[in-house]
Amino acid sequence: MKRIFYILLFLSATCYGQNKFITKAGSLNFEASVPSFEEVAAKNNSVTVIINAENGEIAALALVKAFRFKNALMEEHFNENYAESDKFPKATFKGKLLAFSFEKLIEVNDLFIEGELEFHGVSKHFDKIPVTLEYSNDKIILSGNFSAKASDFDIKIPKIVQSKVKDEVQINFNFELLKK
Repeated sequence: MKRIFYILLFLSATCYGQNKFITKAGSLNFEASVPSFEEVAAKNNSVTVIINAENGEIAALALVKAFRFKNALMEEHFNENYAESDKFPKATFKGKLLAFSFEKLIEVNDLFIEGELEFHGVSKHFDKIPVTLEYSNDKIILSGNFSAKASDFDIKIPKIVQSKVKDEVQINFNFELLKK
């Protein structure tokens, strides 16, 4: 918990005095379902995201235990056996909007993000994640999707459920950020 406080403090301090946009209610979803089996999907509606409009830097923090599943038992298994959320309580992303210029923003902008995603104690670099950035009335809506492999983050899916859970996880996000 102390680590999370320091990360949020660092994110706030690095953005102090800068043209920044922030949310603490971002939406992050993932799905690793296999057709004909029970849906393996979760949603987190309390993701903190900060965008520095001066240089396009972006940082996001999601508490792993905030992911909600339709099935409580699936949520428990996710936290205890896969994400090990007591040991790895957060997921973070630190990156940059590519070719970003706040002065040149129009109402709808198709851009790319690159950066480091840390989950389950493992960092992985992602290049050119396509995103849509909508800007109006001092508000940014950033949305996009990408895929990641659970195995890239040292998450082992037991053989007994491998036919029911994909290694390739689809991740969707939608962040509505307000100017601070």
